[in-house]
Amino acid sequence: MCNLVSPHVQGPGTPHPYDSGHVAMTYTGLACLIILGDDLSRVNKEACLAGLKALQLEDGSFYAVPEGSENDMRFVYCAACICYMLDDWSGMDCTKAIDYIRRSMSYDNGIGQGAGLESHGGSTFCAIATLCLMGKLEEMFSERELNRIRRWCILRQQNGFHGRPNKPVDTCYSFWVGATLELLDVFQYTDFEKNRNYIMSTQDSLVGGFAKWPDSHPDPLHTYFGICGLSLIGEPSLLKVHPALNVSYRAFECMQQLHRTWRESCT
Repeated sequence: MCNLVSPHVQGPGTPHPYDSGHVAMTYTGLACLIILGDDLSRVNKEACLAGLKALQLEDGSFYAVPEGSENDMRFVYCAACICYMLDDWSGMDCTKAIDYIRRSMSYDNGIGQGAGLESHGGSTFCAIATLCLMGKLEEMFSERELNRIRRWCILRQQNGFHGRPNKPVDTCYSFWVGATLELLDVFQYTDFEKNRNYIMSTQDSLVGGFAKWPDSHPDPLHTYFGICGLSLIGEPSLLKVHPALNVSYRAFECMQQLHRTWRESCT
């Protein structure tokens, strides 16, 4: 799961002749605005939330677009981020989404993209981060279950992290798995130095940036998640990243101030 966005796949939704919003693009668009210090006053919040609500399926998952698409844990996470950033959870049925997450826990204690699917570092992050944004993590999983998820995630480290058993390590999982372990309060039990050395080994000395593997071509996605992975382990000169929302704490604090302003204006 190196990317939250997948190629469009026609689903059973209603065909639409116009371009429509995409749940992952809405999440990243709002995140970019918050990072840039925007007050979101030009964002049509009601339309965003109404459109988001229309994307949720009966099983609790979400389509990416109104026309129909894949539906899985990635878009549950995007929906939770949108609601959190807009400070309004009316855009999703949280009970159904939580039930979808519960049913997606696999026999090996990782979490898949959906019920009965393989455990994956990316979908485990999406599930755990969603519950944290909702404030429901400890309520929905027992301590025994959380410990099993922690163990599954910790076992993803070799030097860097991989997303599934018997797969090669990949720079982006230093964030996907690392952030999950941070949210589960056990990231400190991993080997920071091995993780750092792996991420640094994927840098391109000629053009810059990070790749998924050493001696591979760098790309913006792995460069971003490489930097996020380094931020999680406290790399000097990097802003601290918020592990659930995947923005800097500086941006997160600006968003919290924005939320306080909205709430005061409603009283």
